Amino acid sequence: DEEAPAKDEEAPAKDEEAPAKDEEAPAKDEEAPAKDEEAPAKDEEAPAKDEAPAKDEAPAKDEAPAKSRKETPTGLAAVAGKVAAFFGSFGLAVVVLLFLFLLTYLGTIEQTTDSLYAVQKRYFESLFLIHEMNLGFVKFPIPLPGVYLLLGILAVNLVVGGLIRIRKTRRTYGIIIVHIGMLLLIVAGFVKLKLADDGHLTLYEGTQSADFVSYHEWEIAIWDADQKKDVREYLIPDAALIRLTQGRKTTVTHADLPFELDLSHYTPNARVQPKGPNWEAASPLVGGYAIARRPLEKEHEANSAAIYLAVRANGSETPGLLWGGYSTLQPQPPMVVSVAGKRWAIDLRRRRFSMPFTIRLDKFTHEYHPGTRTAKLFKSQVTKIEGGSSSKVEIEMNAPLRHSGYIIFQSSWGPQGAAPGAKLFSGFSVVRNPSDQWPLYACIVISIGLLWAFGEKLLKYVRSQAPKRRSA
Repeated sequence: DEEAPAKDEEAPAKDEEAPAKDEEAPAKDEEAPAKDEEAPAKDEEAPAKDEAPAKDEAPAKDEAPAKSRKETPTGLAAVAGKVAAFFGSFGLAVVVLLFLFLLTYLGTIEQTTDSLYAVQKRYFESLFLIHEMNLGFVKFPIPLPGVYLLLGILAVNLVVGGLIRIRKTRRTYGIIIVHIGMLLLIVAGFVKLKLADDGHLTLYEGTQSADFVSYHEWEIAIWDADQKKDVREYLIPDAALIRLTQGRKTTVTHADLPFELDLSHYTPNARVQPKGPNWEAASPLVGGYAIARRPLEKEHEANSAAIYLAVRANGSETPGLLWGGYSTLQPQPPMVVSVAGKRWAIDLRRRRFSMPFTIRLDKFTHEYHPGTRTAKLFKSQVTKIEGGSSSKVEIEMNAPLRHSGYIIFQSSWGPQGAAPGAKLFSGFSVVRNPSDQWPLYACIVISIGLLWAFGEKLLKYVRSQAPKRRSA
C-alpha cells in the first residue's frame, strides 16, 4: 500500500513536462507576430504600387503630344524642309527634263534661220529667253527658262533628291552612283562654258605659230612699234568694246602709255570705205573714210567689227578708224601714232590665245572620193615644238591632237581650186578645255552605277529562281 503514493508522485513529474511542452507554444506563437510583422512591410509596398497614379497622372501621359511638337519643325526649319522637299522632288526633275527637251527642239529649228552661235547664246547660255512662236497666221512671244538655268536647277535636284534625301541602302547605291555621274556631266559643261577658250589657227605649209585666234571675240592691242623682241602688249578686251554702241564712248588710260585713247562707234559688222552719197556713215569721217554698217552675218565668225578712236596727248588729237576684217593669212599694218618721240601701234584684231607649244605645218594632204568632190581624207603633217624638243604628229578628221589641255582639230583647208604644186594652207580648230576628259569619266561612273543597280536586281532574280530550278 505504501508504493501507491510513490507512483502518484511521478504524476506531478510527468505533469511538469506539460508546461515545458506548453512553453513551446508561445515560442511558436511568437513567430506569428514576426510573420505578421512582415505583412506591414509587404503592405508598405502597396503604396509603392499605388504610386501608379503618379504614372497615370494626366500630365505625364499628356507629354506625348509635347514630344511630337518638338519633332515637328517650325519657323525657318519648316520652310527649309519644304524648300528641300521641292527642289529634291521627282516631279521637279520631270518638269525640268521636259523643258530641256522643248528648248533642244526649238533651238534646233531656230538654226534654220539663225546662226549656231546666236542660237547657242540665246537658248543654251541664258537664264531666260523670249521665243517668238510663228503659227503662220499669228505670231506671239513665249517666255521660257534658258538651258543654263534649267541645268542649274537639275544639278540642285540631283544633289538634294539624288544624294542627300535618298535612302542609303545597298539597293540604292547604284542609283546614287548614276546621279554622281550625271552631276559630273553638268559640272563639265559649266567648266567648259566659263573657262574654255576656242578659236582657230591657219597655217601655210612651212609656217608655224604658238597662237590661235578667237572666232567671236575682239580686242584692241597697243604696243611699242619699234620693239622687235619680247613685245609687251596692252589689251582692251571685247567686253569693253561691245558696250560702245548707240552713242556710248569711253576713255582708256594706262600709267605706261603717254596718251589717252577715246573709243566710240563700235560696229559688230562693218566695212571701212570712202564716204559716198548713197549710204549713211556710222562714224565721223577720217580722211574721207567712214564706217559703213553691214547686216550681221548668219555665221557669227564671218562678221568684221570696226571702231572709231582718237589718240589725245599734249593737247593734240589724232583720229582713226580700226577695222578687223583682214585675214589672218594677209594681215594689214596697224595704225601707228608718234607721241613724245616714240611710235605706238594700235590694232583691232580677233582675240589671241597663246599655247605653251608651237605648231609648224609641214604638209597638208587632201583626197576626194573618186568622181566626186566629197572629201575622203584631210590630213596635216605637223611638228609640235616645245621646250627645245620636237615631235612629228598627224592631225586628221576625227583624229585631233590632244596635248597640255589643248585639242587641235582638222577643220578646213585652202585655197580652193589651187593649182597642182601650189602651197596649201590648213585650218585648225583649237580648244583649251580644262574639262576635256570629264564627260568620259562621267560616262564611266554612270556605267558603274547602272551595272550595280541592274546587277543587284539580276542577282536577286537568280537567287529567287534557284529553288525552282532545284525542284525541277
